[in-house]
Amino acid sequence: MPNTLLILWPMGALAALTFVMLSGILITRIAAAKAGQVTPRDFAFGESERVPKQSRLISRNYSSLFELPVLFYVICVLLFVTKTVSDVQLILAWAYVGLRILHSLIHVTINHILFRLLAFAGSVTVLLTMWVLFFVRLA
Repeated sequence: MPNTLLILWPMGALAALTFVMLSGILITRIAAAKAGQVTPRDFAFGESERVPKQSRLISRNYSSLFELPVLFYVICVLLFVTKTVSDVQLILAWAYVGLRILHSLIHVTINHILFRLLAFAGSVTVLLTMWVLFFVRLA
């Protein structure tokens, strides 16, 4: 059984990815504003079509890091609080983070839909497995 504190590292890594994507939004939006491609009005109600594609992709990816990853943070906190972190759960946590990083890289670079879907589906499968194993262990 690993040190319970180890489950915090994948959480921190996923949070770091979220901050990287936020930085990407800021960098691409500032660049677009300096190039005269956008004005503040282009962000009044989200993002207008004038916002460059790359900035919109990064923004969408950033938003997705507040969807299913919320369940990842919750399961990690539950594992930590209940002191039920196992080697398997720790490996799954890192696998989830790795797949989310892969998903983000695909999304904001080549944006190949099939590759992105495979990375996303893999991460969902890993996350579901973490939840199932948690409740199986509680039973």
